[in-house]
Amino acid sequence: MELSDRILVGKIGAILQQNGQTLSVAESCTGGLVGMLLTSEPGSSKWFAGGVIAYADRIKTDLLGVPSEMIQKFGAVSNEVVAAMAGSIRNLTGTDYSLSISGIAGPTGQTREKPVGTVCMAVDSNGSCTTVMKHFSNSHSHSREVVRKASASYLLTMLHSKLREDGK
Repeated sequence: MELSDRILVGKIGAILQQNGQTLSVAESCTGGLVGMLLTSEPGSSKWFAGGVIAYADRIKTDLLGVPSEMIQKFGAVSNEVVAAMAGSIRNLTGTDYSLSISGIAGPTGQTREKPVGTVCMAVDSNGSCTTVMKHFSNSHSHSREVVRKASASYLLTMLHSKLREDGK
């Protein structure tokens, strides 16, 4: 775990715990990395409820209730799908905040519109959902680990910004 991620997770945990709030996650391309980063923080059980690794589209639809028509229309890597994933996991777990992420870590799965490194992320809080589509890569190659780590860190940064914004 990068020191910057450790510091960020500590800040996230402190804010959630101070406010008596909870968090859940629905992950696809990161395969549990976001949950691992969050649970690396001592005391995270006070504010982290858990999550789902919805790697296959079938899990997104069957477990999280994302409409298959939505996945067919927009693709699993879309702001629409991550918003639905985030809303669903927040409702299922009863948490105050939820995160979701879906992307193309590579080396395959890309399209012209969505190359390797394309990742969609969402932060949901009481039905107010912020989504973003980003492209992560390194200058030498599209490494799965580079995409996964960069996108997990970015999602945590999004959450921290939302928590600070909500605290104003």
